Amino acid sequence: MSEIRTGLGWDNHRIAPGRPLILGGVTIPSEFGLEGHSDADVLAHAITDAILGAAALGDIGMHFPDTDPRWKGCDSLVFLRHAYELAVERGYHILNVDSTVILERPKLKDYREAIRQRLADTLQLELDRMSVKFKTAEKVGPVGEGRSAEAQAIVTLVRGLSPFRAQTNG
Repeated sequence: MSEIRTGLGWDNHRIAPGRPLILGGVTIPSEFGLEGHSDADVLAHAITDAILGAAALGDIGMHFPDTDPRWKGCDSLVFLRHAYELAVERGYHILNVDSTVILERPKLKDYREAIRQRLADTLQLELDRMSVKFKTAEKVGPVGEGRSAEAQAIVTLVRGLSPFRAQTNG
């Protein structure tokens, strides 16, 4: 018998001049980045929280507190990989990741495939199981005013069967 679980992740960071803009482990050319204790990869953080949530393992702050100097400037894919490994240790496999970055500028469409590939590689997923979408906030709120960026993610996990093998009756 299999068990399916879904987790929701959300994160936001302030815009910060002079920092790199990193989304899904990919550095995007920009005159600003995001403020944070780690590399402030808002997308990796949202997906990390979604995995942890689906497996009932808390949140990113429990595992990587921003008060710990070990995580200062850390590559957020380390956090993502850790969440993935914890889920796998408990017998889960990722069925699907659906994510959205909300950022007014720069335009991100040219980086979609690189971001999808980097995240899929980190999570040992087939590319067609990794969705990354981009939206603006239509000039509304802190994101729309260019003061912050957000990301949302939904992750579906399954335990009890491998999602990569076809089931046969017999």
